[in-house]
Amino acid sequence: MWQRAEPTYQRILQHPFLLGLAEGTLPRESFGYFVVQDSHYLRAYSRCLSLLSARALPEEPVRMFALHAANAVDVERELHASLLPELGIDPADLDRIGAGPTTTAYTSYLTAVCATGSWAEGVAAVLPCYWVYREVGRTLLERSSPDPLYARWIETYGSPEFDAVVDQVVAVADALEVSAAEEARCLEHFAVTTRYEWMFWDAASRRLAWPV
Repeated sequence: MWQRAEPTYQRILQHPFLLGLAEGTLPRESFGYFVVQDSHYLRAYSRCLSLLSARALPEEPVRMFALHAANAVDVERELHASLLPELGIDPADLDRIGAGPTTTAYTSYLTAVCATGSWAEGVAAVLPCYWVYREVGRTLLERSSPDPLYARWIETYGSPEFDAVVDQVVAVADALEVSAAEEARCLEHFAVTTRYEWMFWDAASRRLAWPV
């Protein structure tokens, strides 16, 4: 799966949003857009992880995805309590602002795969959000950031704690037993949601709004 998505990941590393984070030059407005959209994303992502927990047969993935779903809700609440006020955004305005075009497309795709695809397909679809963020966090942590707010965000995803969480999900993916046809669908879902990761940062960089 990673080999399939490697070209997209290399594009992600060169995206102006992430380069701006590392250099401390990213406009606060773009980061604010990102945090708001990430809040909407996490609401949907937690439900996708809950779906995977409910559909899992082995006991450990049931527990793991249920725990991760709860953690996603906690992270979304933490965004309300810390980052949003620091960015001058009232958490009460989240629903008024709403999910943007890319956030809506990405979460709709994830939900559809987790609800109507096989369990293995669902695992493949949610995996880039874990794995790409871990690799991005590691890379940006080496550069650090002169901006304390951006440095704090980078440290979250470059941390040993997040690394351990990602290893758990990668281990579940490695243990999947699938047919050739199902494997092809898993590879495609992983590639698609990795592209959505690029699009999510690109939308924040451009502060993409609905055209009408």
